[in-house]
Parts: sequence; C-alpha cells; structure tokens
Amino acid sequence: MLEDLRLTEDESPVYRRLADAIAERIAAGTLAVGDRLPPQREIARALGINVTTVTRALSTLQEQGLLEARPGRGTTVAARDIVERPGFVSAPSDQSGIIDLSVNRPPTSAYLDAVAALMPRLSKDRHYASLQDYHPPEGPLWGRVAVADWLKPVAGDGDPGRVVLAAGAQHGLDCVLGAVTRDGEVILADEVTYQGINALCRVHGLDLRGVAMDRGGMRPDAFEAACAQLRPRAVFLVPTLHNPTTITLSEQRRHELAAVARRHNVLIIEDDVYRPLADDAPPSFASLEPELTIHLGALSKCLAPGLRLGFVIAPRPIAGQVAAALRINCWSISPLTALIGARLIEEGAAARIIDIQKQELRQRQAILSEILSRFDIQSHPTSTHAWLRLPEPWRGAGFARTCLERGVAVLPGDAFAVGREPVQHGVRINVGAARSQEDLRSALTTMAELLAAGHLQLPGFV
Repeated sequence: MLEDLRLTEDESPVYRRLADAIAERIAAGTLAVGDRLPPQREIARALGINVTTVTRALSTLQEQGLLEARPGRGTTVAARDIVERPGFVSAPSDQSGIIDLSVNRPPTSAYLDAVAALMPRLSKDRHYASLQDYHPPEGPLWGRVAVADWLKPVAGDGDPGRVVLAAGAQHGLDCVLGAVTRDGEVILADEVTYQGINALCRVHGLDLRGVAMDRGGMRPDAFEAACAQLRPRAVFLVPTLHNPTTITLSEQRRHELAAVARRHNVLIIEDDVYRPLADDAPPSFASLEPELTIHLGALSKCLAPGLRLGFVIAPRPIAGQVAAALRINCWSISPLTALIGARLIEEGAAARIIDIQKQELRQRQAILSEILSRFDIQSHPTSTHAWLRLPEPWRGAGFARTCLERGVAVLPGDAFAVGREPVQHGVRINVGAARSQEDLRSALTTMAELLAAGHLQLPGFV
C-alpha cells in the first residue's frame, strides 16, 4: 500500500511532501476507497521521520477530504462523495503556494496593534485580580455591561441582565439551541446559509430545513408556507451581510418576516455578527420583535477571530436558560477574554479597529469589482466576502477544485447548503482572507481566467 513510498527531494516541508506522495497514490488508484493506512508510527519508522510529521501530513489530507479517521477503524481513504463534499473550514491554510480565500477573517493587523498597547496596562485594571476566580455562567457583570452599552441601539436596551457572554458566536448558538430546543424539532434557515448551523443541528438532533430565497433574502411567502407545514421551533437568520451571499435584508423584508414569525410563534435566532461592518444597517430583529428574538453577536468578524468573545442578547427568561446551558457546556468563558473585549469596547479601540477594517475592505472590494465585474458577483463595499454565481458550464465543487489546482482556495455553494436539495452553483470569495492586496489581485485574476475559459478548464476535459 505504502511500500516503496519515496518523498521528493525539494525544499518544501517534509509533511507537505509526504501528503503529496500519498495524494498521488490516491489519484492513481494505488490507494483505493476504504483502504486503511498503516499506523503512523510504522509510516514514520519506514521513512525515518518524526511521528508528528506524519500526523501533520495525514491531517492535511483529511482537511482536503482525501482521508478520513474514525475511532476503531484508523485512517482510511475517503469515499468519493466525501472528497467532493466541502468540509467545515475554520482556519486559513498554511499550505505553501495557496492563496486561501476560503476563511472569513479581518484583513488588517489593527487588532494586534490595539492588544499590544492594551496588555501592559491590564495588570493595573481594577478587575485584574478577579481573573483567577470562577465567574457566573453568563459572564462577569462588568463584561456584560460593556457589551450591553455597546449594543444598546441594536438589542437589549442596555440591560446587562439580558446578555450572556460566550466563546464566540458559534458557542453562543450552541448554547441557544441547547436551551430552547428539543430533539426532533424543526429549525428553518435560508436554503444557503452559515455552515455552523448545519453541524449544530445534527449534534442537537434537530431537523434543519431550508427556505427559498431571492436576491433580497428569505422569501416571506416561502417562510409562511414552511411555518404552516412544518410548525418550526425557530428560524435562523443572518440578516446583515449574509454569509455567504452578502445580502442585507431590507427593513421592509425584516418586518414581513417578523410578522410571519409572530403569527406562528416562531423564535427568531438572529446571527448578526457582520452588523458592525455594515454602513447604516436596517433595524435588527431584536429591536423589531424583542420578546421573540435571540440576538447573536461577536467580535470575530469585525475585530479578530482569535478574540473568542461572543454574546447572546435575549429576553431575560431565555437568557437565564442560555446561561444554564453554557454552565453545563464550559461553566463560564475566560474572564481574560472578557476583560480584553470590554476594554477595547469601552476605550474606543474597537470602534477604531472596525473603521480600519472597513477602509481596507473597501479597497479590496474595489479590486474584486475591477476584476470580476463582468460576472454575476454579489457583494457589499465593506463585506469580508462576496458571492460569485458561476456561469455555465461550471459547478461549485468543480470550480473550487480547479481553483485549488491553480493555487486559490474558495468554498463552493455546497458547503452552505441546507439539506440535500440542489443549490446555486456559486462560490464564496473571502476578500479579507488574502494576506495582502497583491495576493488578492493575483487570486482573483486566476479566477477570472478560469471563468472566461469555461469548459476548456473543466476537470477531465480532453
């Protein structure tokens, strides 16, 4: 199976050369679907390399969908449908030669600069001594006050009793679903939406169903029909700079959807993590329907994903249930994270970082518009991402795979699909993910060439 495996002699990392050698055997059919690889120690011993190097190589192949690891079965070659299906991407690739536009991340180092200035002063902070103690599951009061004041115009009316601090919006969403849903209940969402809701609904035993969209977002008539037929517990919405399409629901559309939710007594789970990046966003669902809406926010998209601080703002009874779920999950979040976030907010550094991020995003979106304007691209001047609807004959997975072969990583529409229904043939392009504007320009130029070439670049074309 891996007998006579030889690594190329070049300057690339050993783990990368090992991953490439195994990938070549999979492509050639020498390693077939279901074949189990030898234990990592055996591979390391045969090649005279470290076990950690083998581990990293196999992890790289798992991220690419070529291998899968299951308890009791070891590491095996993945089935073709797993290879074709995009996985949940949560960290930028460090693979040499790849410009990774698949992960949503802010485009500047403004957060690092602000934290570097803040850290030397933290030990003098009045709350510093409390960092070594346990804290209530909803988070320290001073942290919730900072968030409540910051989001007073958006949700919660400045009441810290309605705020629960979480380790990011995904963690907050996990605790919300654990608090307000029961196994088997139906959750509605846009037919393409943020990947994390899919995984969480599976974990919680929930039936996630997609609702038809148009270019204005979720269609109220389709939402009404789904409520009447499926009697859902909640609807999950990303109303501002939607992930992945960048749609921002108009105020009228928000009122229409809120009216449907009110008629059918459906909770609104509002994931509004991109709101701080939007100019003049319409009123939140939390302000339109405060007793029916659970508002989710975070500092990941507007400041930095490494600052794992999210927040749930909900009616007090629901906030108490979310806090109870969080206590079971992790007791409480790190008070150090809460203190850093609170200080950045209260001292105005968060607002300055957001302004810097938006300025850079405007420049990057202008580059995207310049290079891809002749294609069906949907975006926003301050969005971290854009949605490209692919022309014939391209399909999402095939285009993403061909882009990767050319050194550009993007996520196909299938990654955001709810259920198994056919989805738009598109890809999400994360303009903020490129390490520089030059890298972004290079990656987009490659994509434009592929789009223009059409069928001549389809995988397997002869």
